[in-house]
Amino acid sequence: MKVNDKKSLTLKTLNKSNVWDLQENDIIRMLDAGGKDSDIKDNIHHYLEIIKSAFDIEEIKVDRPEVIKKYEGRGFKIGSMRIEEGSKQKIGIKKRPIMRVTDLTYENIRHITAAKLMEVIDRNFGGGWDSLSQSIQDIILSGFDISTTTLPKDRIHKHGGMYENKIADGYDVLEIEKGAWIEAIFAKVKPENEKPRLKFNQDESSYNEDENEDEEGELNEKYDNTNDDDDDDTYDEEKMLEESYRTTIEENPEDLDITAEDVAAEEDEY
Repeated sequence: MKVNDKKSLTLKTLNKSNVWDLQENDIIRMLDAGGKDSDIKDNIHHYLEIIKSAFDIEEIKVDRPEVIKKYEGRGFKIGSMRIEEGSKQKIGIKKRPIMRVTDLTYENIRHITAAKLMEVIDRNFGGGWDSLSQSIQDIILSGFDISTTTLPKDRIHKHGGMYENKIADGYDVLEIEKGAWIEAIFAKVKPENEKPRLKFNQDESSYNEDENEDEEGELNEKYDNTNDDDDDDTYDEEKMLEESYRTTIEENPEDLDITAEDVAAEEDEY
Protein backbone atom coordinates (compact mmCIF):
# COMPACT_ATOMS: atom_id res chain seq x y z
CA MET A 1 0.00 0.00 0.00
CA LYS A 2 1.25 3.46 -0.86
CA VAL A 3 2.02 6.01 1.84
CA ASN A 4 -0.77 8.29 0.58
CA ASP A 5 -3.25 5.43 0.87
CA LYS A 6 -2.23 4.89 4.49
CA LYS A 7 -2.79 8.53 5.32
CA SER A 8 -6.22 8.46 3.69
CA LEU A 9 -7.37 5.67 5.99
CA THR A 10 -9.40 6.62 9.03
CA LEU A 11 -11.10 4.59 11.73
CA LYS A 12 -14.34 4.82 9.72
CA THR A 13 -12.75 3.29 6.61
CA LEU A 14 -10.78 0.65 8.48
CA ASN A 15 -11.59 -3.05 8.02
CA LYS A 16 -10.02 -6.37 8.99
CA SER A 17 -8.07 -6.51 5.73
CA ASN A 18 -6.60 -3.03 5.25
CA VAL A 19 -5.72 -2.77 8.95
CA TRP A 20 -2.81 -5.14 8.20
CA ASP A 21 -1.24 -2.44 6.00
CA LEU A 22 -0.79 -0.18 9.01
CA GLN A 23 1.83 0.05 11.72
CA GLU A 24 1.56 0.95 15.38
CA ASN A 25 2.15 4.68 14.83
CA ASP A 26 -0.67 4.76 12.25
CA ILE A 27 -3.12 3.31 14.77
CA ILE A 28 -1.99 5.71 17.48
CA ARG A 29 -2.57 8.63 15.11
CA MET A 30 -6.05 7.36 14.17
CA LEU A 31 -7.13 6.82 17.78
CA ASP A 32 -5.90 10.26 18.78
CA ALA A 33 -7.72 11.95 15.89
CA GLY A 34 -10.84 9.83 16.35
CA GLY A 35 -11.26 11.02 19.93
CA LYS A 36 -12.47 14.34 18.55
CA ASP A 37 -15.31 12.71 16.60
CA SER A 38 -18.42 12.10 18.71
CA ASP A 39 -19.66 9.36 16.36
CA ILE A 40 -16.36 7.45 16.68
CA LYS A 41 -16.36 7.86 20.45
CA ASP A 42 -19.85 6.37 20.63
CA ASN A 43 -18.73 3.35 18.58
CA ILE A 44 -15.14 3.04 19.79
CA HIS A 45 -15.58 -0.62 20.77
CA HIS A 46 -16.47 -1.50 17.18
CA TYR A 47 -13.31 0.15 15.85
CA LEU A 48 -11.17 -1.42 18.56
CA GLU A 49 -12.40 -4.88 17.57
CA ILE A 50 -11.21 -4.26 14.01
CA ILE A 51 -7.83 -3.02 15.25
CA LYS A 52 -7.46 -6.02 17.57
CA SER A 53 -7.72 -8.40 14.63
CA ALA A 54 -4.20 -7.26 13.68
CA PHE A 55 -2.82 -5.59 16.83
CA ASP A 56 -2.46 -6.35 20.50
CA ILE A 57 -3.72 -3.43 22.59
CA GLU A 58 -3.10 -3.18 26.32
CA GLU A 59 -4.32 -0.52 28.66
CA ILE A 60 -1.50 0.94 30.75
CA LYS A 61 -3.03 1.50 34.15
CA VAL A 62 0.15 2.55 35.94
CA ASP A 63 1.77 5.43 34.10
CA ARG A 64 5.29 5.29 35.45
CA PRO A 65 8.61 5.28 33.53
CA GLU A 66 9.61 1.79 34.69
CA VAL A 67 6.24 0.38 33.62
CA ILE A 68 6.42 2.09 30.21
CA LYS A 69 9.92 0.73 29.73
CA LYS A 70 8.70 -2.85 30.29
CA TYR A 71 5.99 -2.43 27.66
CA GLU A 72 8.50 -1.00 25.20
CA GLY A 73 10.82 -3.93 25.94
CA ARG A 74 8.00 -6.25 24.82
CA GLY A 75 7.75 -4.42 21.51
CA PHE A 76 4.78 -2.16 22.31
CA LYS A 77 4.47 1.38 21.00
CA ILE A 78 3.06 3.74 23.57
CA GLY A 79 0.21 6.10 22.73
CA SER A 80 -2.98 7.49 24.16
CA MET A 81 -6.67 7.21 23.42
CA ARG A 82 -9.32 9.76 24.34
CA ILE A 83 -11.97 7.98 26.43
CA GLU A 84 -14.01 11.01 27.44
CA GLU A 85 -13.88 14.78 27.17
CA GLY A 86 -10.59 16.05 28.56
CA SER A 87 -9.43 12.57 29.56
CA LYS A 88 -6.94 10.29 27.84
CA GLN A 89 -5.95 6.69 28.50
CA LYS A 90 -2.39 5.59 27.85
CA ILE A 91 -2.19 2.37 25.82
CA GLY A 92 0.43 0.03 24.38
CA ILE A 93 0.02 -1.21 20.79
CA LYS A 94 1.93 -4.00 19.05
CA LYS A 95 1.24 -5.51 15.65
CA ARG A 96 0.59 -9.22 15.76
CA PRO A 97 3.43 -11.16 14.15
CA ILE A 98 2.78 -13.76 11.46
CA MET A 99 5.12 -16.50 12.59
CA ARG A 100 3.19 -19.76 12.15
CA VAL A 101 0.86 -21.10 9.48
CA THR A 102 -1.97 -20.82 12.00
CA ASP A 103 -1.41 -17.04 12.04
CA LEU A 104 -2.41 -16.85 8.36
CA THR A 105 -5.92 -15.59 7.58
CA TYR A 106 -7.84 -14.52 4.50
CA GLU A 107 -7.48 -10.93 5.80
CA ASN A 108 -3.70 -10.89 6.14
CA ILE A 109 -2.52 -13.31 3.43
CA ARG A 110 -2.28 -10.54 0.82
CA HIS A 111 -0.28 -8.35 3.16
CA ILE A 112 2.83 -10.52 3.34
CA THR A 113 5.54 -11.21 0.77
CA ALA A 114 6.30 -14.56 -0.85
CA ALA A 115 9.60 -14.63 1.05
CA LYS A 116 7.72 -14.17 4.32
CA LEU A 117 5.33 -16.97 3.37
CA MET A 118 8.28 -19.30 2.75
CA GLU A 119 9.61 -18.52 6.23
CA VAL A 120 6.24 -19.29 7.80
CA ILE A 121 5.86 -22.61 5.95
CA ASP A 122 9.44 -23.57 6.83
CA ARG A 123 8.56 -23.25 10.52
CA ASN A 124 5.81 -25.85 10.13
CA PHE A 125 8.06 -28.71 11.28
CA GLY A 126 9.54 -29.11 7.78
CA GLY A 127 6.61 -31.22 6.64
CA GLY A 128 6.17 -29.63 3.22
CA TRP A 129 3.03 -28.56 1.41
CA ASP A 130 1.03 -31.71 2.17
CA SER A 131 1.61 -31.26 5.89
CA LEU A 132 -0.58 -28.14 5.82
CA SER A 133 -4.27 -28.52 6.55
CA GLN A 134 -6.71 -27.96 3.70
CA SER A 135 -7.99 -24.77 5.34
CA ILE A 136 -4.46 -23.30 5.51
CA GLN A 137 -3.76 -24.32 1.92
CA ASP A 138 -6.96 -22.56 0.81
CA ILE A 139 -5.91 -19.37 2.61
CA ILE A 140 -2.46 -19.42 0.99
CA LEU A 141 -3.88 -20.12 -2.48
CA SER A 142 -6.18 -17.13 -2.16
CA GLY A 143 -3.13 -14.87 -2.23
CA PHE A 144 -0.33 -16.81 -3.92
CA ASP A 145 0.31 -18.93 -6.98
CA ILE A 146 1.85 -22.13 -5.60
CA SER A 147 3.75 -24.85 -7.46
CA THR A 148 5.41 -27.90 -5.95
CA THR A 149 7.90 -30.48 -7.19
CA THR A 150 9.74 -33.39 -5.58
CA LEU A 151 12.95 -34.63 -7.21
CA PRO A 152 16.19 -36.39 -6.29
CA LYS A 153 18.80 -34.06 -4.88
CA ASP A 154 21.03 -34.36 -7.93
CA ARG A 155 18.20 -33.35 -10.30
CA ILE A 156 16.45 -30.52 -8.44
CA HIS A 157 18.81 -27.84 -9.78
CA LYS A 158 19.15 -29.29 -13.26
CA HIS A 159 20.07 -26.63 -15.82
CA GLY A 160 17.01 -25.53 -17.79
CA GLY A 161 14.68 -27.41 -15.45
CA MET A 162 11.65 -26.32 -13.52
CA TYR A 163 13.60 -24.88 -10.58
CA GLU A 164 15.63 -22.55 -12.78
CA ASN A 165 12.57 -21.50 -14.79
CA LYS A 166 10.52 -20.69 -11.71
CA ILE A 167 13.25 -18.54 -10.20
CA ALA A 168 13.59 -16.68 -13.50
CA ASP A 169 9.81 -16.13 -13.45
CA GLY A 170 9.98 -14.34 -10.11
CA TYR A 171 9.00 -17.13 -7.72
CA ASP A 172 10.41 -17.52 -4.23
CA VAL A 173 11.34 -21.09 -3.34
CA LEU A 174 11.52 -23.20 -0.21
CA GLU A 175 13.50 -26.46 -0.32
CA ILE A 176 12.60 -29.22 2.12
CA GLU A 177 14.82 -32.28 2.35
CA LYS A 178 13.10 -35.67 2.38
CA GLY A 179 15.85 -38.26 2.53
CA ALA A 180 17.49 -38.49 -0.88
CA TRP A 181 14.75 -36.29 -2.36
CA ILE A 182 13.92 -32.61 -2.10
CA GLU A 183 10.50 -31.02 -2.16
CA ALA A 184 10.56 -27.52 -3.63
CA ILE A 185 7.65 -25.18 -2.96
CA PHE A 186 7.44 -22.15 -5.27
CA ALA A 187 5.34 -19.11 -4.41
CA LYS A 188 4.52 -15.85 -6.15
CA VAL A 189 1.94 -13.21 -5.24
CA LYS A 190 -0.98 -13.45 -7.62
CA PRO A 191 -3.05 -10.56 -9.00
CA GLU A 192 -6.13 -9.64 -6.99
CA ASN A 193 -8.53 -10.88 -9.66
CA GLU A 194 -6.85 -14.26 -10.24
CA LYS A 195 -8.53 -17.39 -8.92
CA PRO A 196 -6.66 -19.72 -6.55
CA ARG A 197 -4.76 -22.55 -8.23
CA LEU A 198 -2.15 -25.09 -7.27
CA LYS A 199 0.17 -26.76 -9.74
CA PHE A 200 1.89 -30.05 -8.96
CA ASN A 201 4.61 -29.99 -11.58
CA GLN A 202 6.52 -33.11 -10.70
CA ASP A 203 5.51 -36.61 -9.67
CA GLU A 204 7.79 -38.42 -7.20
CA SER A 205 7.88 -41.52 -9.37
CA SER A 206 8.73 -39.66 -12.59
CA TYR A 207 11.48 -37.32 -13.74
CA ASN A 208 9.32 -35.64 -16.37
CA GLU A 209 9.76 -31.87 -16.00
CA ASP A 210 7.38 -30.79 -18.73
CA GLU A 211 4.89 -28.31 -17.28
CA ASN A 212 2.67 -28.12 -20.32
CA GLU A 213 0.48 -31.19 -19.87
CA ASP A 214 -3.05 -30.21 -20.70
CA GLU A 215 -5.08 -32.13 -18.14
CA GLU A 216 -8.12 -30.05 -18.87
CA GLY A 217 -7.96 -31.06 -22.51
CA GLU A 218 -7.81 -34.73 -21.54
CA LEU A 219 -10.86 -34.31 -19.33
CA ASN A 220 -12.73 -32.56 -22.13
CA GLU A 221 -11.83 -35.39 -24.52
CA LYS A 222 -13.17 -37.96 -22.08
CA TYR A 223 -16.32 -35.92 -21.67
CA ASP A 224 -16.80 -35.69 -25.43
CA ASN A 225 -16.35 -39.45 -25.79
CA THR A 226 -18.94 -40.01 -23.10
CA ASN A 227 -21.40 -37.79 -24.93
CA ASP A 228 -20.75 -39.70 -28.19
CA ASP A 229 -21.65 -42.96 -26.48
CA ASP A 230 -24.83 -41.38 -25.17
CA ASP A 231 -25.86 -40.35 -28.69
CA ASP A 232 -25.47 -43.94 -29.91
CA ASP A 233 -27.71 -45.25 -27.16
CA THR A 234 -30.85 -43.57 -28.53
CA TYR A 235 -34.04 -44.75 -26.94
CA ASP A 236 -35.67 -47.28 -29.27
CA GLU A 237 -39.02 -48.42 -27.98
CA GLU A 238 -39.56 -51.06 -30.65
CA LYS A 239 -36.13 -52.55 -30.05
CA MET A 240 -36.79 -52.53 -26.34
CA LEU A 241 -40.09 -54.36 -26.78
CA GLU A 242 -38.45 -56.83 -29.12
CA GLU A 243 -35.72 -57.63 -26.61
CA SER A 244 -38.30 -57.97 -23.87
CA TYR A 245 -40.34 -60.29 -26.05
CA ARG A 246 -37.33 -62.43 -26.85
CA THR A 247 -36.46 -62.73 -23.22
CA THR A 248 -40.01 -63.69 -22.34
CA ILE A 249 -40.28 -66.59 -24.77
CA GLU A 250 -36.65 -67.59 -24.82
CA GLU A 251 -37.40 -71.00 -23.32
CA ASN A 252 -38.84 -73.85 -25.40
CA PRO A 253 -42.63 -73.79 -24.98
CA GLU A 254 -42.65 -77.59 -24.88
CA ASP A 255 -40.46 -77.50 -21.79
CA LEU A 256 -42.82 -75.17 -19.96
CA ASP A 257 -45.56 -77.83 -19.54
CA ILE A 258 -48.32 -75.45 -20.77
CA THR A 259 -51.63 -77.06 -21.73
CA ALA A 260 -54.24 -75.87 -24.21
CA GLU A 261 -56.59 -75.18 -21.30
CA ASP A 262 -53.99 -72.86 -19.77
CA VAL A 263 -53.70 -70.89 -23.01
CA ALA A 264 -57.51 -70.62 -23.34
CA ALA A 265 -57.80 -69.40 -19.76
CA GLU A 266 -55.09 -66.82 -20.38
CA GLU A 267 -56.91 -65.49 -23.46
CA ASP A 268 -60.21 -65.28 -21.58
CA GLU A 269 -58.60 -62.93 -19.09
CA TYR A 270 -57.92 -60.42 -21.87
